Amino acid sequence: MARKSHTVRVVRVFRYDPSLGDQGHFDRFELEIENESLTTILDLLLRIQQEHDLTLSFRFACRVSMCGSCAMVINGRERLACKTIVADLKKNVITVRPLNHFPIVKDLVVDMGPFFEKYKEAMPFFEASRETDEPAVIRPDCKEREDIGLSTECIACGACVSSCSMIAYHKDYLGPAALNRAFTLLADSRDGLHESRMVQVLAGCYNCRTEFNCTEVCPKEISPTRAIKYIQKRAAKAALHHKPHVLAAREALQVTEDHPETGKATELKVHSPKNVEDLSRRRFLKNVTYGLGAATALVVGGVLTSTAIAPSLRETPKNWIRVGKIEEFVPGKVRTVNIRYDVQDGFYTNEIVDPVMVTRTSDENNIVIYNSRCTHLGCTVHWDERKQLFLCACHGGAFDLAGRVKAGPPPRPLDRYAFKVQAGYLFVEV
Repeated sequence: MARKSHTVRVVRVFRYDPSLGDQGHFDRFELEIENESLTTILDLLLRIQQEHDLTLSFRFACRVSMCGSCAMVINGRERLACKTIVADLKKNVITVRPLNHFPIVKDLVVDMGPFFEKYKEAMPFFEASRETDEPAVIRPDCKEREDIGLSTECIACGACVSSCSMIAYHKDYLGPAALNRAFTLLADSRDGLHESRMVQVLAGCYNCRTEFNCTEVCPKEISPTRAIKYIQKRAAKAALHHKPHVLAAREALQVTEDHPETGKATELKVHSPKNVEDLSRRRFLKNVTYGLGAATALVVGGVLTSTAIAPSLRETPKNWIRVGKIEEFVPGKVRTVNIRYDVQDGFYTNEIVDPVMVTRTSDENNIVIYNSRCTHLGCTVHWDERKQLFLCACHGGAFDLAGRVKAGPPPRPLDRYAFKVQAGYLFVEV
């Protein structure tokens, strides 16, 4: 049952009007909230617009975390306003401002043009390697599909770009969203643009410093860091299988240096790995990628293998998380519980808040714990007591109490978690 809490929250909203010629400022609003557990930041912004200031500008559309329009920085972190529940924000003062690294159009609205320009540079389109009259058959459990996994669910909200600390320092860096898209195509064996796409994106991968900011803020739980490391790993593997090209690249890479006696520029050939490390990585990548062609471009990954590929690709070990006392789950009822647990992502630890749906009969062992994400596009599913169905609001998906598909496009039943009962407590494996 939702927790009711009549509270007053202070909301600070960034305001910017280009016609005024100032640098922007924050307006302060006090809002009484009847139930924080059922109120989103988007709800607060709509109230401010309707009750306090009609000129407040912000974007929103679907209201179910699918379009990405309402991405903004809330209490210092990139989030979707329609997905952020007020009760989850512990500070009494809520601060809302536009995304970082984007030109501000007005108030919370930013110009997404630069984002999509970088997206286009990554060649985000699919081009088949061979013509066929039949549609491709892709099993959901095939290795290639599992590698791409959730990365195809990107909604282009820009949160990852806003959180990236490297974007501001490297204007030619394509950024996490574009590189994530490139990854989904490079991992697709049906695509015919692998070499040209690798040439296009590999040189920019070195700008990533593996900080996992993009992974932490993605509202669809995608890891662009993993995608970037996949590209590097693919290049590194290619280097191991093309050793003659490695040597050729090393021999062909040339630099100039002033002779210590004559003062004239002298052309030097780089032979040792030490000298390669002494060069700027930008210059090395440029010379190898564009000087020797697409085949040798794959070799560049050999220089990048020191950037912690393994941590971001390693499968996260599963843990048992306590859901609650077994007596709290009433037989014949469905209860949604937010479980919290830490995930080690490379060198960083992130807290995950994940809703699960628990059903139980009188037998304590007859328990089912469902993943609250729809199996169609990962939208949030909720239990409708009146209809006795699990419903997905955005695509019309419906599941019965046993998790079976009753309506809509979902391709399979609701996913279930493993569970155990120990010392009177219910635990779920995540």
